[in-house]
Amino acid sequence: MYIAMVSAECAPIAKAGGLGDFVQGLSRELAVRGNAVDVFLPYYALSRLESVAGLREIDPNLRVPFHDQWLSCRVLGGAMDGVNCLFIDPRSPHGFFQRGRIYGEPDDPERFAFFSRAVLEFLLQSGRRPDILHCNDWHTGLIPVLLYEVYEALGLTRTRVCYTLHNLGYQGQVDESILRQAGLDPRRLLVADRLLDPRDGRVANLLKGGIVYANFVNTVSPRYAWEIQDTDQGMGLQPLLKTHAHKFGGVLNGIDSLVWNPAVDPLIPVNYGVNSLPRKAANRQALRTRLGLREVEKPILAIVSRLDFQKGVELMLHGIRYALAHDSQVVLLGAALDPVIAARFARLKEETDPNPDCHLELGYDETLAHLIYAGADLILIPSLYEPCGLAQMIAMKYGVVPIVRRVGGLADTVFDANYSDKPFEIRNGYLFDDLTEAGLEGAMSRALGLWWRFPEYFRQLRVNGMRADFSWSLPAQQYLDIYAHLCKQEPT
Repeated sequence: MYIAMVSAECAPIAKAGGLGDFVQGLSRELAVRGNAVDVFLPYYALSRLESVAGLREIDPNLRVPFHDQWLSCRVLGGAMDGVNCLFIDPRSPHGFFQRGRIYGEPDDPERFAFFSRAVLEFLLQSGRRPDILHCNDWHTGLIPVLLYEVYEALGLTRTRVCYTLHNLGYQGQVDESILRQAGLDPRRLLVADRLLDPRDGRVANLLKGGIVYANFVNTVSPRYAWEIQDTDQGMGLQPLLKTHAHKFGGVLNGIDSLVWNPAVDPLIPVNYGVNSLPRKAANRQALRTRLGLREVEKPILAIVSRLDFQKGVELMLHGIRYALAHDSQVVLLGAALDPVIAARFARLKEETDPNPDCHLELGYDETLAHLIYAGADLILIPSLYEPCGLAQMIAMKYGVVPIVRRVGGLADTVFDANYSDKPFEIRNGYLFDDLTEAGLEGAMSRALGLWWRFPEYFRQLRVNGMRADFSWSLPAQQYLDIYAHLCKQEPT
């Protein structure tokens, strides 16, 4: 099967969050299983290309209709971990991807609309005919629209679209001019059952367009799929998702078992596994030395997260204070884009810097993240909503017991030590429901109490988490089953 994976991110080339990990992990697993996989990415000025072998020019002058003219761009290609990567590099005064970041530009809608059109134009002109176009988030929401409004009639007739929603908090609400620039008719599309935004009848919603036009739509955990249909986490798209429920589902993400595996991880001082768990202690000591924490018999509570509203920053702040007040050490690794949130954590860092039991690292350091997972005992993830979440799965693979709010993928992967209906050998953490300090404290109290009073039971929770299979093996097979189903559909 030939699969074209289209995304704004792919780790480690261009990564802002979990989307990059998703594209890398799934694409590699699909390729390992014998499928032909092309990953299409913008050619960002900040792209890390050292992991791409044989980078070369595939098409020196791809001409793409946009803005009532033809814009020229290059297409470059290379291989990463057995996966073919293709980069769209516009040669125009707009400098669409020659910026210092992936997202956050005022012309983001225009940048990614051009990228979407360019991918389809390249497929058309090069004669490539993927069985599946796998699109991701609002940045590629125009691709299924363009495929069936424009490119199917030009020859892309057998390609089917799987569209994955990673976070409904970002929907791509854009002015109708973006549709015109991409060669679409706003009068035809700005209607309730197509792209008209359900909350603002003056704009187009690119995520909605992808949902309407794709052949199958999924999100990144079964629980989140239910939540966005039946709770306010649907953020205005609940009726639309209900309408398209016949082609909608949830597939839980995996983690890259080559990158996140304490038995072979080159970024931690001492490797260990289920049968050599005492060796984890050396990493705990190394973490304390690296971050200036005192060597003392206390549990280490970690937070490795973006610091934003979705991640539950109010409960993070409370959890840090609660842990320190209850004879624990705390390490945090994370950064905030919101200046108000950044200022609050900066104040807390200043307050806690003299404390030998606390270290806040306000930024992101991949090597330090590995060391934190290897050295910590507990991880706190108090998200308001969480489509899937990778931190809890990575943490458990490293023998770290998660304390999480029962939402999205957190609820699909963490099973409460006390209250789960799962067998004990599957229970692996602590959950709470209420978005309150009392709810958080209840879960933290149970987790810390087990660490102090029943160390053998705590060790068993570690082992249970380490034994769980969070690899891409099962999710990849589920996607292949979806693709096979779509390939059997009759042409529209």
